Amino acid sequence: MKDLSIFNQFARTDDSKSLRQAGNAVIYTRVSTKEQADNNASLDTQLKYCEQLAQKKGLDVVEYFGGTYESAKSDERKHFQKMLNFVKRRKDIGYIIVYSYDRFSRTGANGAYISDQLKRQGIVTISATQEVDTSTSAGSFQQNLYYMFSQFDNELRRDKSVSGMQEKLRRGDWTGAWPYGYTNTNPGKGKKPNFVINDKGKLLKKAFEWKAMSNTSHVEISKKLKRKGLELSAKKLSDYFRNPFYCGLMVNKLIPGEVIQGNHEPMISREMFLKIHNLLNSREEGRKYNLDDENLPLKMFIKSTECGTPYTGYVVKKKGLYYYKNRRSGSRENRSAKKLHSSFMALLENYTLADPKYIEPLKEIIEQTFIDLNKEQIDEAKVLNTQATELDVKLDRLEERYVFEEITKVQYDKFKSKLESEKNKITELVSNSGFNSSNLKKSIDKALNLALNLPSLWQSGNIEVKRSLQFMLFPEGIGYDFKNDRLRTFRVNSIFSAIASISDNLEGNKNGTFQNNFEKSRLVTSKGFEPPTLRAEI
Repeated sequence: MKDLSIFNQFARTDDSKSLRQAGNAVIYTRVSTKEQADNNASLDTQLKYCEQLAQKKGLDVVEYFGGTYESAKSDERKHFQKMLNFVKRRKDIGYIIVYSYDRFSRTGANGAYISDQLKRQGIVTISATQEVDTSTSAGSFQQNLYYMFSQFDNELRRDKSVSGMQEKLRRGDWTGAWPYGYTNTNPGKGKKPNFVINDKGKLLKKAFEWKAMSNTSHVEISKKLKRKGLELSAKKLSDYFRNPFYCGLMVNKLIPGEVIQGNHEPMISREMFLKIHNLLNSREEGRKYNLDDENLPLKMFIKSTECGTPYTGYVVKKKGLYYYKNRRSGSRENRSAKKLHSSFMALLENYTLADPKYIEPLKEIIEQTFIDLNKEQIDEAKVLNTQATELDVKLDRLEERYVFEEITKVQYDKFKSKLESEKNKITELVSNSGFNSSNLKKSIDKALNLALNLPSLWQSGNIEVKRSLQFMLFPEGIGYDFKNDRLRTFRVNSIFSAIASISDNLEGNKNGTFQNNFEKSRLVTSKGFEPPTLRAEI
């Protein structure tokens, strides 16, 4: 029997979700700050290019979303969620148009996940300035890289901000919320703070004195302060008594292991602070603290997705079995450590490279993509470095002329000071450019080498190795959905997010054509559009 049409009834159906063919789209625009929204220039530009892309592709725009300021550090944005709900309800929407992918999301893997889920429903996210063919695996990978490096850019900005705060602290200037009992008489961004003791601070000083002189209980001190018109709980007093800021010193998580002499006026003497410290410690003698247990490396690292409470651990000594337990009062959420460790290693598999042969090509792809996205900053850095080199030559020449007595000491000092000032400004500009190719290469090298055997590294390492790996991959810890027995990630190191995305594409390209497909799907910017940039305001 040559005619097989009668057997068509037995053919398997295609379960994959096809893209919607409807030519309807929505446009989503956003800026990150109220100042940008008030100015409206960026929003107008975004809208203009999005509408041009819709016209070019023959799409009908049925609705507009955003048009205001929303930070893309989180995907729980009001207008963003409103847009997602709209396109999911409507069956005739095939496209979401954004100016650039960082306008859609800057959360890395989560942004890529949202795009993928929309695509499974037949809805494609397209960028007016970063056109890629998401119907191919290489194109989807390129889109995911934009999300990953938007997150990486956020992390670079955060690191830069942290560096600035660290320097400020080391100069003796407090950063952050004003300590209780002080008023900053010189507020404002960029201004040097000037903390002085206010009326509440004068009463708090009395509390320190009562504690130091007669070891009065915190509850009694709280009552005495209330009679004088100041309400402070016993717990708050305990926190203040332990804060060295009040004796003129500063400690901060941003500068671990360091104690800095502050520029502010001390409320009490160092001797009084130490006396109170000794009194507080004398009451705590005999308290036992549980150290990190080799058998419970995920303790305090796992947090409940329902309430955010971290999990602690315990051992059933008779059986020698370890368990994790939600430390929330009244919680009955206990899970075998063996089972959770197995789930965690399965999670690590998602960020693991199966074959070392992919290291070099992936290293080149990730590095080159990031360089492409930061071309403007890199070119600026090259010009600045050239100018710095020229100033070094001038300084050498100036010194040579002074040595051979061609110029006087006064002339030498004058021009040397001028040239060094110019060089310092250039050095600062280079430092603030936010791009360091050497650090990028080291980060990629380290991540790719670790990605070859993450589960075995974690399983065989001691408690320090385990926790180092955990926080390197998941800086904010991981969530645990107890009801569904599922681990969830909050924030993933952007390099490992890229590795996970790449690994998925490699799985779909086992015939070895991934590199060729990737090259064919390189970024193509339409004529007349502004070049894509990773440095848009957050």
